[in-house]
Amino acid sequence: MPKLSVIIICKNEAINILDCINSASFADEIIVLDSGSVDGTTDIVKSTKANLLNTDWPGYGIQKNRAIEASSGDWIFSLDADERIPEKLANEIQDAIKQNQYYVFEVPRRSLFVSKFMRHSGWRPDFTKRLFKKEVAKFSTHNVHEHLETSQKHGRLKESLIHYSYRDFETVLAKMNNYSTVGALDAFNTGKKSSLRKALTHGLWAFIHTYFIRLGFLDGQAGLILAIANAESSYYKYLKLYLLRKKSDSNF
Repeated sequence: MPKLSVIIICKNEAINILDCINSASFADEIIVLDSGSVDGTTDIVKSTKANLLNTDWPGYGIQKNRAIEASSGDWIFSLDADERIPEKLANEIQDAIKQNQYYVFEVPRRSLFVSKFMRHSGWRPDFTKRLFKKEVAKFSTHNVHEHLETSQKHGRLKESLIHYSYRDFETVLAKMNNYSTVGALDAFNTGKKSSLRKALTHGLWAFIHTYFIRLGFLDGQAGLILAIANAESSYYKYLKLYLLRKKSDSNF
């Protein structure tokens, strides 16, 4: 039977990490890479069967690739600290590994936005590649929104990963600030440019895309709040990119 390693990267995830690890208890190995938690996360990890590694923070993609390299499994499942693997999905993962029909699988997610699991707004079914044979895939090295890179054809699992993405509105604001900052840095490093006009246009398009094209209005008040949050996040990303480029140009 092939060996399965679940990899988890985290920082200050005391509220999530125990349930996350427990949901992966069916795996042969659990690797947790922590990058400087100060909220008791590492003590919680040490109380479980997971293997804890303490590292610096080079970015999401690089950190996940480090976890892959540290693992000993034939197969890898990449799990975020705010995600859970339900029993039915665990069984399906094990069956997929046994069948060995594909070397990469994508998984649907059910994601929480403040107080509601979204059914539209681009959040459902939200397929994401997470299960793969170790030697056939790596994560991209983006600072945020990293993705699995592979030349293999992929299969698709039916059972959903549970994603406690935004437990409260404070989390929405914190992630909005963080993601817009690292997204602007990614764009800056690839030579992209922006302007105030572009920032406004991208923000407006993000709202239209979420609320109308991806049917966010069917999610009720939560859909409207999410559409506005996406608009703000996109606006801030391109505004920060504009300010970064302006600051860089003024140094010459």
